[in-house]
Amino acid sequence: MAINERFMPAPPEAVWEALADPEGYRHWVVGSKRIRDADPTWPAPGSRFHHTVGVGPLNINDHTESLEAVAPQRLRLRVKGRPLLTAKVTLDLRPESGGTLVRMQEDPDGSFRLLALNPLVQWATRLRNAESLKRLEKLALAGVPHHG
Repeated sequence: MAINERFMPAPPEAVWEALADPEGYRHWVVGSKRIRDADPTWPAPGSRFHHTVGVGPLNINDHTESLEAVAPQRLRLRVKGRPLLTAKVTLDLRPESGGTLVRMQEDPDGSFRLLALNPLVQWATRLRNAESLKRLEKLALAGVPHHG
């Protein structure tokens, strides 16, 4: 299990809007290259978007499915990049100090469940997810109207 937390100076609704846009995932999820298609009901539970992930010339086409969506508080996903990985990712959004505390938990599942016990895998996942949350913050802030 890898857990990251990040305070974002944007309201939960702005963070949720970034999460509710499937096209945004190619910008904020480290390793995501493009979104090939998305169900029009995203992020309703059971809906999916289809993505390409990879590094360099190695590309994997798969999908992410919404398991739970409670706007603007929680989004649970089952992410797939088979044959390399499947995982459940939970993003909890909590209002705090005029912004949002985002807690991201990633747990390998299925035949990859034992990877959660490997400290190196946990460290690498936390490092990747820290960068992903920085990118998510930029998207959320881009959607917040600025007054001045």
